[in-house]
Amino acid sequence: MALIEFYNYLNEVLTKIRDSYKIIEHLKDNPGDLDIIKKELAKITGLLKVTRKKLETIDDSSDKYVRLLTATNFFLENYSFEREIETMSKLYSEDSHRLKNIRYSIIEALNEKKLIATIYSIIGTS
Repeated sequence: MALIEFYNYLNEVLTKIRDSYKIIEHLKDNPGDLDIIKKELAKITGLLKVTRKKLETIDDSSDKYVRLLTATNFFLENYSFEREIETMSKLYSEDSHRLKNIRYSIIEALNEKKLIATIYSIIGTS
């Protein structure tokens, strides 16, 4: 029974990551969007850390969870947008081209190693 609760909890966490990803994905690069990007990226990063910690504690070597852990580790170890966002917030927060570039960079990073695709496949929605 505890394992079922674990998978339900994991699905809730992954759904929150998907929802934050969708928010970033559908922004229109308007003034004020940088604050939304910063907030949603912080959520995603925090939830990915929780996901990693949870996946490292279970004894499930199914392919989808191994792929999720691998992609999560890759993202957390290779991407950090905080410094760039802080610089933008001081100088270019209203520049739609720079907003678009940072947003696309984040989306690209989350799609690398099929992280988002794996999340979608686990939660069963597209």
